[in-house]
Amino acid sequence: MRKAEVSRKTAETEITVQIDLDGTGIYDNQTGVGFFDHMLDQLSRHSLIDMTIRAKGDYHIDDHHTVEDVGIALGQALTQALGDKRGIRRYAACHLPMDDAQVRAALDLSARPYLIWNVELPTHKIGTFDTELVREFFQALATHGGITLHIDQIHGFNSHHIAEATFKAVARALREAVETDPRKADAVPSTKGAL
Repeated sequence: MRKAEVSRKTAETEITVQIDLDGTGIYDNQTGVGFFDHMLDQLSRHSLIDMTIRAKGDYHIDDHHTVEDVGIALGQALTQALGDKRGIRRYAACHLPMDDAQVRAALDLSARPYLIWNVELPTHKIGTFDTELVREFFQALATHGGITLHIDQIHGFNSHHIAEATFKAVARALREAVETDPRKADAVPSTKGAL
């Protein structure tokens, strides 16, 4: 079963993440950060990964630790659920339009974490959410999920649309990359025989 549950508790946050890679995109995400919950819902719905996230953080400081630590825990859950990665497609990409915004995400579930981030959010805030935290989330996800992740903004002037297109593009790429390849369902997708 390609499921995982990860709990992470520090002096700054308390996080629980449950995922099912073979789900239908059912989500129940409650982090205490409204816009971030909306983005996590998009990530789940468009990747078809069932996702339940609970987070409590040091909101009196800001949302940084909560967003980053959710990225860490979600990356760890992905790694756990994928196991030895036997049978997955491994690579995927998506060009995703959302109104004025278009974002391209390409990824490799390689166990070699790397983030390329070519995204400019024109405002510092979306509501009360610090837009710089979008990058922080994906940095944590890539690092702890062992993902080579390239995200490029093609167009866009509305910060909400750009951020949402980013989460949806990554979601659609994840959906394809974690799927079973029917032509090689019994093999690890690497000439090395391991990822």
